[in-house]
Amino acid sequence: MASPISVQLYTLRTEMAQDRTAAMTRLAEIGYTAVEPYAPLDDPEGFRRTADRLGLTVTSCHAYALVDPAVEQAHVYDAVAVLGTDLAIIPSGFAHEEFTHLDGLRRTADRLNALSVQAAQHGIRLGYHNHWWEVTPRIEGRHALEILAELLDPEVFLEVDTYWAAVAGADVPALLNRLGSRVLALHVKDGPGVQDRANTAVGQGVMPVADILAAAPDAHRIVELDSCDGDVYEALANSHAHLTALEHA
Repeated sequence: MASPISVQLYTLRTEMAQDRTAAMTRLAEIGYTAVEPYAPLDDPEGFRRTADRLGLTVTSCHAYALVDPAVEQAHVYDAVAVLGTDLAIIPSGFAHEEFTHLDGLRRTADRLNALSVQAAQHGIRLGYHNHWWEVTPRIEGRHALEILAELLDPEVFLEVDTYWAAVAGADVPALLNRLGSRVLALHVKDGPGVQDRANTAVGQGVMPVADILAAAPDAHRIVELDSCDGDVYEALANSHAHLTALEHA
């Protein structure tokens, strides 16, 4: 695979809130060597010290705070840099309706492009992460996310959540092929393919994981479980084992 298998730490949001060091230690013991934080302003220095001690690199960072008018953006960029990455990803913050028509997509792209210029001034590259609402709408026969990609400046990358794209009705490998080099990262997750149902370990659901990875061979692989009915660490361990097996197949 192109990069170490990473984990979006939102998967362990409850465990991280209880004991961040213990949660990150468990990930390292499973075999993960990279993570994707989601709260850059939450003690970035302490997080970095723990990550370094455990041998965990930071793939990228979700930074919803960048679209929060109450937060000073410079502080977010500084925190992202402290964490050890130059990739900041906006995971939401735009009205769902903006993805249902071309004017809304243009407004969204304009906002992301402006944020990208600001990010670049701090040595950070900006990305956007989809859910289902950017993929379900079709405009002129294409998923809204595809049109958004064309409206974005080249510097703005996509982190494609492959599961939400599938739930929204996309042929995910085909979508990734069309998006091409715009995709810098993937959220790799699995499950029944139904909204409002818990995720499974990667490889234990309906997702064509091998085909998805083959369609974006250079993208970061980031495991995420939005929810899990069983033991989340067991699911993360099984996910790591499945992706590692695919890597060596």
